[in-house]
Amino acid sequence: MRKTLRNIAFAAVAAITLSPLSSCDRLDDDRIPVTPVNITFQTQADWDIYGVPGALSWKRFIRELRQPANFPYTEMTYTGFGGILLVCDVLGTPQAYDLACPVERSRDVRVNIDPKDEYLAVCPKCGSKYNVVSLTGHPVAGRAAEQGFALRRYYVGTGRGNAYMVVSN
Repeated sequence: MRKTLRNIAFAAVAAITLSPLSSCDRLDDDRIPVTPVNITFQTQADWDIYGVPGALSWKRFIRELRQPANFPYTEMTYTGFGGILLVCDVLGTPQAYDLACPVERSRDVRVNIDPKDEYLAVCPKCGSKYNVVSLTGHPVAGRAAEQGFALRRYYVGTGRGNAYMVVSN
């Protein structure tokens, strides 16, 4: 009897503890198709020009539109499904997201940073807002927040010779 009560108590604690992790509360950051990403900044000077050197700075990379116009794109440069949003979060850490809104799931519907709106990434079509400077692309308003759709994230790190690179996870 004592063992049964202990097992029931353990199950109840586990259910309460794990309930926030249930599928209803999880964010879906896989709505944008897996697409290659490879952006390399060969030198520190390249990073200083084209990267995000400080908190709240951001850049958009869309190879087919040549954005930014003077970035040295190569045949090995890939910019994801809708393009790449490279941001520097509030702690000064570079983060990368696909520009495509996960609600719309279209290459041509891209989020934009609104510096007047707490540096949120905003979808021009559905109006969803994503926090990319402190909540790693989590939705904070609109249909994305209602449905739990987060921006697809990519890895930002150092490559050969400590050059920064953005790549698919």
